[in-house]
Amino acid sequence: MTTDLVAAVDIGGTKIAGALVTGEGELLHRVQRPTPAKESASDVLRAVTEVVTSLVGTPDWARVRALGIGSAGPIDARLGTVSPVNIPAWREFPLVEGVRKTVGELPVALVGDGAAIAAGEHWRGAARGRGNALCMVVSTGVGGGLIVGDRLYPGPTGNAAHIGHISVDFNGDLCPCGGRGCVERIASGTNIARYALAAGWRPAAPDGDATAAGVAVSAAAGDPVALEAFDRSARALAAGIAATATLVELETVVVGGGVSQSGEVLFAPLRRALGEYATLPYVRGIDVVPAQLGTDAGLVGAAAVCWTAPDTFLSRGAAGN
Repeated sequence: MTTDLVAAVDIGGTKIAGALVTGEGELLHRVQRPTPAKESASDVLRAVTEVVTSLVGTPDWARVRALGIGSAGPIDARLGTVSPVNIPAWREFPLVEGVRKTVGELPVALVGDGAAIAAGEHWRGAARGRGNALCMVVSTGVGGGLIVGDRLYPGPTGNAAHIGHISVDFNGDLCPCGGRGCVERIASGTNIARYALAAGWRPAAPDGDATAAGVAVSAAAGDPVALEAFDRSARALAAGIAATATLVELETVVVGGGVSQSGEVLFAPLRRALGEYATLPYVRGIDVVPAQLGTDAGLVGAAAVCWTAPDTFLSRGAAGN
């Protein structure tokens, strides 16, 4: 058992979390700040710096050998920059350069949040022991990360496997990314609720939950419009999964994020639709399983990148310093 630690930071649109992580995946010295997503670029960096500074101030910091950052994207891991859709002030923002002002010469790895979660689920979660897996997050958006040949495949910029922006409906709605009929535009929690409300669904109580979680409750009770909203989401996810599996021969698909908490309301139609779309002999029978790491997935994943994929580390020169 190693006594070394890595530091992990998970940056999302609502929170910035940090922890020190052991080689066995145990999280120590957790810290969290709200993301000032609507404020200036420097304000967001200040919140990240507060999280990192809190970790640097712990008595275990001397044991830290690297820092892993998982960030909402897009990112550019080659340059150490990030442009999260849900943090408007950060566009090609030099995140790694900013963080180095606190951590100095410590090796830093930057990956997209989908890739981080894939690394985490492969290291300590539902994809453990699987050589080829797609790990998905279905929440307010739809993201993903790939394990290929028993290794994380982040791609040259760190954005590989962003399944949410595979087009599955050429005549579909315009997506904020600029494409049409993207998986995310159909399957995300936001769009499940949007579709259900437009089709006439309403929460059981006047002040009830009008989000995808509320739609899930109605679907579990047999509401036909709510069931159709989830079936539509599942079909879009299945089409994206089938396309990905055709390219890289997946063994397992791990699904996490808030919408996955709907359980069989989502997983039953997803498995059914995948059986219809993934029909070639080498893509049949893919296991579709819930994620295991829950809200810790981003932190465990950012640490996993350091422990398992050291080739992702950025040098000071690569980060623009």
